Amino acid sequence: MKKKLFTEAQIVAVLKQYEGGREAMDVCREYGISKATLFNWRKKYSGMETTHLKELKALQEENRRLKQMYAELSLDYKLAKEIIGKKL
Repeated sequence: MKKKLFTEAQIVAVLKQYEGGREAMDVCREYGISKATLFNWRKKYSGMETTHLKELKALQEENRRLKQMYAELSLDYKLAKEIIGKKL
């Protein structure tokens, strides 16, 4: 079965419909998703607005960038320490 990709904004819109009082099966049938997917989305994105999602994405990107910077600096430190150790 082909996997459909939904953006976070679309997921939030689907959850708003479900939380607005529509039946889970109706929402699932309309968007072609399973109930398990709907409930997993609800667990992950419940209570979020699109602005919160944008902030979350920005924070995740910054976190990824900082981790990469730390890894590079750690490697540089390790190499420098190794070079200094060989000179002594």
